[in-house]
Amino acid sequence: MAYRLFTGADDRAFCERVSAALAEGYVLHGSPAASFNGSTVIVAQALVLPAAIASADAAVANAVDELDADEFDAVGAFEGHA
Repeated sequence: MAYRLFTGADDRAFCERVSAALAEGYVLHGSPAASFNGSTVIVAQALVLPAAIASADAAVANAVDELDADEFDAVGAFEGHA
């Protein structure tokens, strides 16, 4: 999986699960979230594989390049622009 979201009580077991994923090559994604359910602090942390981020970034860059190319190739694309 390219993306994983860990949730659970803020305890040693949660930290061990996140640490194991980091050892597998995942990296933290975004800030952790914390909530209190009245008796326990519940935390969440997203993790992603770096290759998945690179692949998604490349896909977005290619899509933007294609949009830019379509805009500049369109007949009359700049008609009426100052």
